Amino acid sequence: MIEHGRLPAAVVALARKRRLAAMRLQEIEGNPLSADQVEMFEMFEREAWPHERRRADLLARALPVAAE
Repeated sequence: MIEHGRLPAAVVALARKRRLAAMRLQEIEGNPLSADQVEMFEMFEREAWPHERRRADLLARALPVAAE
């Protein structure tokens, strides 16, 4: 259950575990995340943002870059 727009700690912990695994795979493929990208994902976890808010933020960041 999401309370006040924040994810429960158990859900955040699972998301962090998946992020760390994905980061390892990216490193193996020779495409590691930048320090800024890692900080962004850590902020999502620290603030316990719901996944919908995370996706919206990522899209808001990506659309201007894609339009260049």
